[in-house]
Amino acid sequence: MPTIPKEKLDHMVDRWQQIQDELSTAPEQEIFVKLSKEFSELDPMVATIKEMRAALSEIADLTELLADADGDAEMAEMAELEKGELAEKIERLDHELQIQLLPRDIADDKSAILEVRAGTGGDEAALFAGSLYRMYQRYADLNGWKMQIMSANESAQGGFKEVIASVTGKGVFARMKYESGVHRVQRVPETESGGRIHTSAATVAVLPEAEEVDVDVNEADLRIDVYRASGPGGQSVNTTDSAVRITHIPTGTIVTQQDEKSQHKNRAKAMKVMLSRLYDLERQKIDSERAAERRGQVGSGDRSQRIRTYNFPQGRVTDHRIGLTLHKLEAILAGDGLDEVVDALINEYQAEQLAAMNEPSNV
Repeated sequence: MPTIPKEKLDHMVDRWQQIQDELSTAPEQEIFVKLSKEFSELDPMVATIKEMRAALSEIADLTELLADADGDAEMAEMAELEKGELAEKIERLDHELQIQLLPRDIADDKSAILEVRAGTGGDEAALFAGSLYRMYQRYADLNGWKMQIMSANESAQGGFKEVIASVTGKGVFARMKYESGVHRVQRVPETESGGRIHTSAATVAVLPEAEEVDVDVNEADLRIDVYRASGPGGQSVNTTDSAVRITHIPTGTIVTQQDEKSQHKNRAKAMKVMLSRLYDLERQKIDSERAAERRGQVGSGDRSQRIRTYNFPQGRVTDHRIGLTLHKLEAILAGDGLDEVVDALINEYQAEQLAAMNEPSNV
Protein backbone atom coordinates (compact mmCIF):
# COMPACT_ATOMS: atom_id res chain seq x y z
CA MET A 1 0.00 0.00 0.00
CA PRO A 2 1.12 3.63 -0.54
CA THR A 3 3.64 4.93 2.02
CA ILE A 4 3.04 8.61 1.24
CA PRO A 5 0.20 10.23 3.27
CA LYS A 6 -3.08 10.66 1.37
CA GLU A 7 -3.26 14.33 2.41
CA LYS A 8 0.05 15.05 0.68
CA LEU A 9 -1.08 13.31 -2.51
CA ASP A 10 -4.43 15.19 -2.45
CA HIS A 11 -2.60 18.51 -2.06
CA MET A 12 -0.37 17.77 -5.08
CA VAL A 13 -3.35 16.82 -7.30
CA ASP A 14 -5.32 19.89 -6.15
CA ARG A 15 -2.36 22.19 -6.83
CA TRP A 16 -1.84 20.61 -10.28
CA GLN A 17 -5.51 21.26 -11.14
CA GLN A 18 -5.32 24.82 -9.77
CA ILE A 19 -2.28 25.63 -11.96
CA GLN A 20 -4.03 24.16 -14.99
CA ASP A 21 -7.00 26.47 -14.37
CA GLU A 22 -4.75 29.53 -13.88
CA LEU A 23 -2.78 28.79 -17.08
CA SER A 24 -6.00 28.63 -19.09
CA THR A 25 -6.73 32.28 -18.23
CA ALA A 26 -3.54 33.40 -20.10
CA PRO A 27 -1.74 35.23 -17.27
CA GLU A 28 1.13 37.71 -17.72
CA GLN A 29 4.30 36.29 -19.27
CA GLU A 30 6.33 36.26 -16.03
CA ILE A 31 3.55 34.47 -14.10
CA PHE A 32 2.94 32.13 -17.04
CA VAL A 33 6.61 31.03 -17.08
CA LYS A 34 6.62 30.46 -13.30
CA LEU A 35 3.36 28.45 -13.36
CA SER A 36 4.49 26.44 -16.39
CA LYS A 37 7.68 25.42 -14.58
CA GLU A 38 5.74 24.30 -11.50
CA PHE A 39 3.22 22.44 -13.68
CA SER A 40 5.97 20.57 -15.57
CA GLU A 41 7.42 19.42 -12.22
CA LEU A 42 4.04 18.30 -10.84
CA ASP A 43 2.68 16.70 -14.02
CA PRO A 44 4.70 13.41 -13.94
CA MET A 45 4.01 13.03 -10.20
CA VAL A 46 0.26 13.49 -10.65
CA ALA A 47 0.31 10.96 -13.52
CA THR A 48 1.93 8.44 -11.13
CA ILE A 49 -0.62 9.25 -8.39
CA LYS A 50 -3.54 8.73 -10.80
CA GLU A 51 -2.11 5.42 -12.03
CA MET A 52 -1.59 4.24 -8.44
CA ARG A 53 -5.12 5.25 -7.41
CA ALA A 54 -6.59 3.45 -10.43
CA ALA A 55 -4.77 0.28 -9.31
CA LEU A 56 -6.07 0.73 -5.75
CA SER A 57 -9.60 1.09 -7.12
CA GLU A 58 -9.17 -2.14 -9.11
CA ILE A 59 -8.05 -3.97 -5.94
CA ALA A 60 -11.15 -2.70 -4.12
CA ASP A 61 -13.35 -4.00 -6.97
CA LEU A 62 -11.62 -7.40 -6.89
CA THR A 63 -12.02 -7.63 -3.11
CA GLU A 64 -15.74 -6.98 -3.55
CA LEU A 65 -15.87 -9.58 -6.33
CA LEU A 66 -14.21 -12.17 -4.08
CA ALA A 67 -16.77 -11.51 -1.35
CA ASP A 68 -19.55 -12.35 -3.83
CA ALA A 69 -17.78 -15.30 -5.49
CA ASP A 70 -20.16 -17.83 -3.87
CA GLY A 71 -17.59 -20.61 -3.84
CA ASP A 72 -16.48 -20.18 -7.46
CA ALA A 73 -12.91 -21.45 -6.96
CA GLU A 74 -11.74 -20.59 -10.48
CA MET A 75 -12.99 -17.00 -10.24
CA ALA A 76 -11.46 -16.62 -6.78
CA GLU A 77 -8.08 -17.89 -7.99
CA MET A 78 -8.06 -15.47 -10.94
CA ALA A 79 -9.07 -12.55 -8.71
CA GLU A 80 -6.32 -13.32 -6.16
CA LEU A 81 -3.75 -13.58 -8.92
CA GLU A 82 -4.81 -10.22 -10.34
CA LYS A 83 -4.75 -8.66 -6.86
CA GLY A 84 -1.17 -9.85 -6.40
CA GLU A 85 -0.11 -8.28 -9.70
CA LEU A 86 -1.84 -5.00 -8.79
CA ALA A 87 -0.17 -4.97 -5.35
CA GLU A 88 3.24 -5.28 -7.04
CA LYS A 89 2.31 -2.48 -9.43
CA ILE A 90 1.28 -0.21 -6.53
CA GLU A 91 4.55 -0.94 -4.72
CA ARG A 92 6.52 -0.04 -7.88
CA LEU A 93 4.52 3.17 -8.41
CA ASP A 94 4.90 4.14 -4.75
CA HIS A 95 8.70 3.78 -5.03
CA GLU A 96 8.66 5.76 -8.30
CA LEU A 97 6.72 8.54 -6.58
CA GLN A 98 9.16 8.62 -3.65
CA ILE A 99 11.99 9.12 -6.17
CA GLN A 100 10.04 11.89 -7.90
CA LEU A 101 9.55 13.62 -4.54
CA LEU A 102 13.26 13.62 -3.62
CA PRO A 103 14.78 17.12 -3.32
CA ARG A 104 16.14 18.13 -6.72
CA ASP A 105 19.57 19.60 -7.30
CA ILE A 106 18.76 23.07 -8.66
CA ALA A 107 21.76 22.79 -10.98
CA ASP A 108 20.57 19.55 -12.64
CA ASP A 109 18.95 21.30 -15.61
CA LYS A 110 22.04 23.39 -16.31
CA SER A 111 24.66 23.02 -19.00
CA ALA A 112 28.19 22.28 -17.76
CA ILE A 113 31.85 23.18 -17.98
CA LEU A 114 33.98 20.04 -18.41
CA GLU A 115 37.63 20.11 -17.35
CA VAL A 116 39.93 17.14 -18.02
CA ARG A 117 43.56 17.24 -16.83
CA ALA A 118 46.38 14.72 -17.18
CA GLY A 119 47.62 13.53 -13.80
CA THR A 120 50.45 11.18 -12.89
CA GLY A 121 51.92 9.23 -15.78
CA GLY A 122 53.47 11.75 -18.17
CA ASP A 123 52.65 11.27 -21.87
CA GLU A 124 50.51 8.22 -21.11
CA ALA A 125 48.36 10.30 -18.72
CA ALA A 126 47.91 12.95 -21.43
CA LEU A 127 46.85 10.28 -23.94
CA PHE A 128 44.36 8.93 -21.40
CA ALA A 129 43.00 12.46 -20.80
CA GLY A 130 42.44 12.62 -24.57
CA SER A 131 40.58 9.29 -24.48
CA LEU A 132 38.32 10.55 -21.69
CA TYR A 133 37.61 13.78 -23.55
CA ARG A 134 36.62 11.85 -26.69
CA MET A 135 34.41 9.57 -24.57
CA TYR A 136 32.51 12.60 -23.27
CA GLN A 137 32.38 14.10 -26.76
CA ARG A 138 30.68 10.96 -28.12
CA TYR A 139 28.41 10.80 -25.07
CA ALA A 140 27.36 14.41 -25.69
CA ASP A 141 26.62 13.61 -29.35
CA LEU A 142 24.47 10.61 -28.34
CA ASN A 143 22.46 12.83 -25.97
CA GLY A 144 22.02 15.64 -28.49
CA TRP A 145 24.22 18.02 -26.49
CA LYS A 146 26.63 20.50 -28.03
CA MET A 147 30.27 20.25 -26.89
CA GLN A 148 32.81 22.94 -27.71
CA ILE A 149 36.44 23.30 -26.63
CA MET A 150 37.08 26.55 -24.75
CA SER A 151 40.81 26.02 -24.19
CA ALA A 152 43.22 23.15 -24.72
CA ASN A 153 46.85 22.34 -24.00
CA GLU A 154 47.74 19.42 -26.26
CA SER A 155 50.61 17.03 -25.61
CA ALA A 156 53.26 16.10 -28.18
CA GLN A 157 51.84 12.56 -28.41
CA GLY A 158 48.33 13.74 -29.36
CA GLY A 159 46.55 13.76 -26.01
CA PHE A 160 45.73 16.64 -23.68
CA LYS A 161 47.64 18.01 -20.73
CA GLU A 162 44.48 20.00 -20.07
CA VAL A 163 41.25 20.61 -21.97
CA ILE A 164 38.25 22.72 -20.94
CA ALA A 165 34.98 22.50 -22.87
CA SER A 166 31.42 23.75 -22.57
CA VAL A 167 28.68 21.10 -22.80
CA THR A 168 25.37 22.70 -23.67
CA GLY A 169 21.95 21.08 -23.50
CA LYS A 170 19.05 20.16 -21.24
CA GLY A 171 19.94 18.19 -18.12
CA VAL A 172 23.68 17.99 -18.90
CA PHE A 173 24.82 18.51 -15.31
CA ALA A 174 22.31 15.97 -13.93
CA ARG A 175 24.12 13.15 -15.76
CA MET A 176 27.65 14.48 -16.08
CA LYS A 177 28.19 15.54 -12.43
CA TYR A 178 29.01 11.97 -11.35
CA GLU A 179 32.15 12.05 -13.55
CA SER A 180 34.04 14.44 -11.24
CA GLY A 181 37.07 12.84 -9.64
CA VAL A 182 40.25 10.90 -10.44
CA HIS A 183 40.04 8.40 -13.31
CA ARG A 184 42.79 5.76 -13.45
CA VAL A 185 43.93 3.71 -16.45
CA GLN A 186 45.89 0.47 -16.51
CA ARG A 187 47.32 -0.50 -19.90
CA VAL A 188 50.50 -1.25 -21.84
CA PRO A 189 51.70 1.98 -23.51
CA GLU A 190 52.61 1.81 -27.20
CA THR A 191 56.13 2.94 -26.31
CA GLU A 192 56.56 0.07 -23.80
CA SER A 193 58.67 -2.64 -25.45
CA GLY A 194 58.59 -5.01 -22.47
CA GLY A 195 54.82 -5.29 -22.40
CA ARG A 196 54.54 -3.99 -18.84
CA ILE A 197 51.25 -2.56 -17.64
CA HIS A 198 51.50 1.09 -16.61
CA THR A 199 49.09 2.96 -14.34
CA SER A 200 48.36 6.61 -14.99
CA ALA A 201 45.57 9.00 -14.12
CA ALA A 202 43.53 12.00 -15.21
CA THR A 203 41.32 14.32 -13.21
CA VAL A 204 37.84 15.28 -14.37
CA ALA A 205 35.86 18.23 -13.03
CA VAL A 206 32.27 18.89 -14.12
CA LEU A 207 30.97 22.29 -13.07
CA PRO A 208 27.40 23.56 -13.53
CA GLU A 209 27.50 26.44 -15.98
CA ALA A 210 26.76 29.48 -13.87
CA GLU A 211 24.82 32.54 -14.90
CA GLU A 212 25.51 35.96 -13.39
CA VAL A 213 22.40 35.62 -11.22
CA ASP A 214 23.88 32.45 -9.63
CA VAL A 215 27.05 34.12 -8.36
CA ASP A 216 27.50 37.54 -6.78
CA VAL A 217 30.97 38.66 -7.92
CA ASN A 218 32.33 42.03 -6.88
CA GLU A 219 34.34 43.57 -9.74
CA ALA A 220 36.80 44.88 -7.15
CA ASP A 221 37.64 41.26 -6.23
CA LEU A 222 38.86 40.51 -9.77
CA ARG A 223 42.33 41.20 -11.15
CA ILE A 224 42.46 41.02 -14.92
CA ASP A 225 45.84 40.78 -16.68
CA VAL A 226 46.45 40.72 -20.43
CA TYR A 227 49.56 39.34 -22.11
CA ARG A 228 50.81 37.99 -25.40
CA ALA A 229 49.64 34.46 -26.20
CA SER A 230 52.32 31.83 -26.78
CA GLY A 231 52.27 28.35 -28.24
CA PRO A 232 54.22 25.14 -27.53
CA GLY A 233 57.93 25.78 -26.93
CA GLY A 234 57.27 29.41 -26.13
CA GLN A 235 56.85 30.64 -29.71
CA SER A 236 54.53 33.60 -30.15
CA VAL A 237 51.18 32.78 -31.73
CA ASN A 238 49.83 36.32 -31.56
CA THR A 239 51.47 39.71 -31.97
CA THR A 240 49.00 41.50 -29.68
CA ASP A 241 48.21 41.24 -25.96
CA SER A 242 45.09 39.12 -26.50
CA ALA A 243 45.56 36.46 -23.79
CA VAL A 244 43.65 37.04 -20.55
CA ARG A 245 44.25 35.91 -16.98
CA ILE A 246 41.51 36.56 -14.42
CA THR A 247 42.24 36.15 -10.70
CA HIS A 248 39.49 36.09 -8.07
CA ILE A 249 41.46 37.55 -5.16
CA PRO A 250 39.35 36.27 -2.19
CA THR A 251 39.53 32.60 -3.29
CA GLY A 252 42.76 32.65 -5.29
CA THR A 253 40.94 31.14 -8.28
CA ILE A 254 42.80 31.77 -11.54
CA VAL A 255 41.49 31.30 -15.08
CA THR A 256 43.58 31.89 -18.21
CA GLN A 257 42.34 32.01 -21.78
CA GLN A 258 44.34 32.51 -24.98
CA ASP A 259 42.67 30.38 -27.66
CA GLU A 260 40.95 33.32 -29.36
CA LYS A 261 42.76 36.10 -31.26
CA SER A 262 40.41 38.65 -29.73
CA GLN A 263 41.06 39.85 -26.17
CA HIS A 264 37.33 40.50 -25.77
CA LYS A 265 36.44 36.89 -26.67
CA ASN A 266 39.16 35.48 -24.41
CA ARG A 267 37.91 37.60 -21.53
CA ALA A 268 34.30 36.44 -22.07
CA LYS A 269 35.37 32.77 -22.13
CA ALA A 270 37.58 33.17 -19.05
CA MET A 271 34.76 34.90 -17.16
CA LYS A 272 32.37 32.08 -18.07
CA VAL A 273 34.75 29.53 -16.55
CA MET A 274 35.43 31.77 -13.53
CA LEU A 275 31.71 32.12 -12.70
CA SER A 276 31.24 28.35 -12.95
CA ARG A 277 34.24 27.65 -10.68
CA LEU A 278 33.05 30.13 -8.05
CA TYR A 279 29.51 28.71 -8.21
CA ASP A 280 30.96 25.22 -7.81
CA LEU A 281 33.06 26.32 -4.80
CA GLU A 282 29.89 27.54 -3.09
CA ARG A 283 28.09 24.28 -3.89
CA GLN A 284 31.04 22.23 -2.57
CA LYS A 285 30.96 24.22 0.67
CA ILE A 286 27.27 23.42 1.16
CA ASP A 287 27.81 19.75 0.18
CA SER A 288 30.70 19.35 2.63
CA GLU A 289 28.55 20.73 5.44
CA ARG A 290 25.86 18.18 4.61
CA ALA A 291 28.44 15.41 4.26
CA ALA A 292 29.70 16.16 7.77
CA GLU A 293 26.29 15.03 8.98
CA ARG A 294 25.96 12.11 6.54
CA ARG A 295 28.77 10.49 4.57
CA GLY A 296 27.12 9.96 1.19
CA GLN A 297 29.96 9.96 -1.34
CA VAL A 298 28.30 8.90 -4.60
CA GLY A 299 27.13 12.37 -5.50
CA SER A 300 29.78 14.35 -3.67
CA GLY A 301 31.84 15.30 -6.72
CA ASP A 302 35.04 15.16 -4.66
CA ARG A 303 37.83 16.08 -7.10
CA SER A 304 40.52 14.18 -5.15
CA GLN A 305 38.56 10.92 -4.90
CA ARG A 306 39.63 8.03 -7.15
CA ILE A 307 36.32 7.12 -8.70
CA ARG A 308 36.99 4.79 -11.61
CA THR A 309 39.58 2.41 -13.11
CA TYR A 310 39.80 1.50 -16.80
CA ASN A 311 41.73 -1.79 -17.11
CA PHE A 312 42.65 -2.50 -20.74
CA PRO A 313 44.21 -6.01 -20.36
CA GLN A 314 40.98 -7.26 -18.73
CA GLY A 315 38.65 -5.07 -20.80
CA ARG A 316 36.89 -3.89 -17.66
CA VAL A 317 35.77 -0.63 -16.05
CA THR A 318 35.28 -0.47 -12.28
CA ASP A 319 33.51 2.37 -10.49
CA HIS A 320 34.90 2.26 -6.95
CA ARG A 321 32.12 4.33 -5.36
CA ILE A 322 29.49 1.64 -5.87
CA GLY A 323 31.67 -1.42 -6.56
CA LEU A 324 30.34 -1.72 -10.11
CA THR A 325 32.50 -3.67 -12.60
CA LEU A 326 31.55 -3.95 -16.27
CA HIS A 327 33.54 -5.84 -18.89
CA LYS A 328 32.54 -3.26 -21.50
CA LEU A 329 35.60 -1.02 -21.68
CA GLU A 330 35.41 -0.38 -25.44
CA ALA A 331 31.68 0.44 -25.34
CA ILE A 332 32.13 2.80 -22.38
CA LEU A 333 35.05 4.65 -23.98
CA ALA A 334 32.95 4.87 -27.16
CA GLY A 335 30.33 6.77 -25.15
CA ASP A 336 27.38 4.46 -25.76
CA GLY A 337 28.18 2.27 -22.73
CA LEU A 338 28.53 5.18 -20.29
CA ASP A 339 24.77 5.38 -19.59
CA GLU A 340 24.87 2.02 -17.77
CA VAL A 341 27.45 3.41 -15.33
CA VAL A 342 25.67 6.75 -14.89
CA ASP A 343 22.27 5.08 -14.32
CA ALA A 344 23.78 2.83 -11.62
CA LEU A 345 25.32 5.88 -9.88
CA ILE A 346 22.03 7.79 -10.01
CA ASN A 347 20.12 4.80 -8.58
CA GLU A 348 22.64 4.46 -5.73
CA TYR A 349 22.50 8.18 -4.96
CA GLN A 350 18.70 8.11 -4.90
CA ALA A 351 18.80 5.09 -2.56
CA GLU A 352 21.10 7.08 -0.24
CA GLN A 353 18.67 10.02 -0.30
CA LEU A 354 15.69 7.77 0.46
CA ALA A 355 17.58 6.12 3.33
CA ALA A 356 18.45 9.54 4.75
CA MET A 357 14.82 10.70 4.49
CA ASN A 358 13.54 7.55 6.20
CA GLU A 359 16.04 7.63 9.07
CA PRO A 360 14.32 8.22 12.43
CA SER A 361 14.82 11.72 13.74
CA ASN A 362 16.78 12.20 16.97
CA VAL A 363 14.71 15.26 17.83
